[in-house]
Amino acid sequence: MYISVSDRNGGQGGTEQARTAVPFRFAPTIVWLGVVSLFTDVSSESVAAVLPLYLTGYLGLSVIAFGVLDGINQGAGSLVRIAAGWYSDRAGRPKYVALAGYGLSATARLALLFAGGFWSLTGTITADRIGKGIRTAPRDALITVNAQPEHLARHFGVHRMLDTVGAALGPLLAAAILLLIPSGYSTVFVVSLAFAVIGVAALALFVPDLPALKLRTASGSRKAGPAPIIRWRTLHRSGLGRLLITAGLFGLLTVGDGFIYLALQDRNAFELQWFPMLYVGTNAVFLALAIPLGRLADRWGRTKVFVAGHLALLACYLLAALPFTGAGAVAGCLVLLGIFYAATDGVLTALASQLVSPERLATGIGAAQTVVAVSRMVASAGFGVLWFAVGPTAALILVGCLLALAVLASPLLLGRAKAAKVHA
Repeated sequence: MYISVSDRNGGQGGTEQARTAVPFRFAPTIVWLGVVSLFTDVSSESVAAVLPLYLTGYLGLSVIAFGVLDGINQGAGSLVRIAAGWYSDRAGRPKYVALAGYGLSATARLALLFAGGFWSLTGTITADRIGKGIRTAPRDALITVNAQPEHLARHFGVHRMLDTVGAALGPLLAAAILLLIPSGYSTVFVVSLAFAVIGVAALALFVPDLPALKLRTASGSRKAGPAPIIRWRTLHRSGLGRLLITAGLFGLLTVGDGFIYLALQDRNAFELQWFPMLYVGTNAVFLALAIPLGRLADRWGRTKVFVAGHLALLACYLLAALPFTGAGAVAGCLVLLGIFYAATDGVLTALASQLVSPERLATGIGAAQTVVAVSRMVASAGFGVLWFAVGPTAALILVGCLLALAVLASPLLLGRAKAAKVHA
């Protein structure tokens, strides 16, 4: 498959310039941002790992209610991502915009201790996801500015690797708590709050800001101006518009992890205390592959790796739907899901950052993240209804067939586009 959306590293997908002899160097700011994400993900993923069981088992909510809450978990903050990115570009203070988002999520962890019904949980999860929506684009803009252009996806891989260490530790922590205290959901929420506070403190104390992203302006001016409005015509001409359409279509066909894990648990009937370990397995694969697949994307082509990641997701759907039981089938699904995230998460952000000009950096990143978050929110809510109507097996097969068609159509959707001439 040949995908022709180019990026600023020259050639198709950055192949030419990535072959130069520029050595890769760790950037301290990116490492510190990874540490912040590590603590934050311990917090968020410890809650996410018990949420399906907490909602459907402990509180007795239906799978449709879980689908709605999982959809909120996927995309409630999506509507603020572009606004947060735009404000970050305009104010020139990405660190402090990100800090506001991390702080809101930590506050939501505190509120979770007092939420016990559908509506209170809806409000709490919404606040947490809005915090995530506020922080993501400014944080990724800081990563882009501090990264070496020739190794951009690899730098995002470093951040995502540290992020995923936390995402793996969170479910492990939740599983350990539930093994010691079988109904210890409140304890999980308290520990989650503690790690969220540590993450906010690390960002405030150790991550420097870059006023107005002044080191990366195309003109070299050290004075920030208002962030320009992004118009669809500009996006389409630069190639970002095509990327947004493709990412949105893929997002509509991305089933939430919780549904896949519930399908595996339903078929294999393992002890509920081990349910959080499914998240650990996926995150362990993501952790192992984030940097290698980022490096592959820089050398082979970022769009190619992004699309190939959805083939892994398709294989995961089919394996989860087929009548296989045992550890092998479960492990296969977790490996495929981890490959999907490693091949798409940081790679999509790297792609989007190269298809906008410097003064639109956080806004463009926020646009891509918004499209993915909104589409996945719709997918989770819709899949809950589909599961209820036809059952997990038929639902997974149907979504898998649609995803296969989307992968086949992706070369036409992406087309041949020219990247914006952005910072060198």
